[in-house]
Amino acid sequence: MKTTALGIQHVLAMYAGAILVPLIVGGALGLTSEQLTYLVAIDIFMCGVATILQVLSNRYFGIGLPVVLGCTFTAVGPMIAIGGQYGISAIYGSIIVSGLFVMLISTVFGKMVRFFPPIVTGSVVTIIGITLIPVAINNLGGGQGASDFGSAANLLLGFGTLLFIILIYRFTTGFTRSISILLGLIVGTIVAVFMGKVDFSVVADASYFHMVQPFYFGMPTFEWSAIITMILVAMVSLVESTGVYFALGDITKRELSEEDLSKGYRAEGLAVFLGGIFNAFQYTAFSQNVGLIQLTGVKSRKVILVAGGILVGLGLVPKIAALTTIIPTSVLGGAMIAMFGMVISQGIKMLGKVINDSSANSLIVACSVGMGLGVTVVPELFAILPSGVQILTSNGIVAGSVTAIVLNIVFNMKPERKVEKVNQDIVVLKEKEA
Repeated sequence: MKTTALGIQHVLAMYAGAILVPLIVGGALGLTSEQLTYLVAIDIFMCGVATILQVLSNRYFGIGLPVVLGCTFTAVGPMIAIGGQYGISAIYGSIIVSGLFVMLISTVFGKMVRFFPPIVTGSVVTIIGITLIPVAINNLGGGQGASDFGSAANLLLGFGTLLFIILIYRFTTGFTRSISILLGLIVGTIVAVFMGKVDFSVVADASYFHMVQPFYFGMPTFEWSAIITMILVAMVSLVESTGVYFALGDITKRELSEEDLSKGYRAEGLAVFLGGIFNAFQYTAFSQNVGLIQLTGVKSRKVILVAGGILVGLGLVPKIAALTTIIPTSVLGGAMIAMFGMVISQGIKMLGKVINDSSANSLIVACSVGMGLGVTVVPELFAILPSGVQILTSNGIVAGSVTAIVLNIVFNMKPERKVEKVNQDIVVLKEKEA
């Protein structure tokens, strides 16, 4: 019973993050209530499958740490852009290929990590948060194109939800604080019920049980620009997961080998591949569950296996998935501001450790964040380019990420720059000795 309770706690800690991605992406792509219910259900189901694949370590895949996997927010912007350009089938085609790519490079990714140092990953995470804020603001107003956009009721619900989340975060600690987003969504929706802004017919019409269905949204299509975009997202997710792996290795007093990491990457790639087949999303290790492990002191993989089993079970019950789809758009928007703002703050935190290492790092951040935000605000800047290329250049996350990677290579990875940096370090040491 105790193990089950601890497993439920892990599910609650990651649940808001898990359901927000399908709700945001599905809403942006204009899915019907029935389609959105399926999208949420299959996402919950695949979060459980992905977690179990990672925890159950064998000779081929699985890192064998108490890690929970969920859909990554890094993919939200690119998926919306790909869906808008090529349709939902191209999203899943690119996810399938990115999953295969991760599995193929799993044994050598350790060497590729050098292209994603903190100055790059910090810039990418910051860009992701910044470029998603307009989505949050539009939703807070009631959703782009809504007839009641910016109405007093929508603003009250949106900002009220955000205020409630802030108050929970300020005046509570521990587990309650860790589920502040989830509590905000629940309370905001309850208030919306009394305001007559919630339609329960979707829940009434949903079935109590369904089986997962491959290619629910049709056969995948493959666009090279979309594939490149999702491969880049997958690489950034692997870097994020690497940090979680080492954090959990430290907590569990286990020294991770290259083979352990390779099996972890391979399990993540397999989860992404399966996610594409069953119309779910890309997955990454969830850091909020690491915090919960630190908080409770319970490091057992059995607890995480139970959490994975609970997620699989919930994903087979459309009634539960339908409950999440009744959350008003404005309530989601209020929660998104907090969620996406935390993404920005995480990026700033990562950059704070390295931005002062050299003036070049400051320039890398300035140009990459500037490019990411600029392209997001003015996506038609590259309208002259072929449509296949525009999916890369008109996406702020991709444009900013590529800028950060290229500038890092130019400033920090060229041999002459390394020699120059070493010489600078020697001069600094001599000055200190003097």
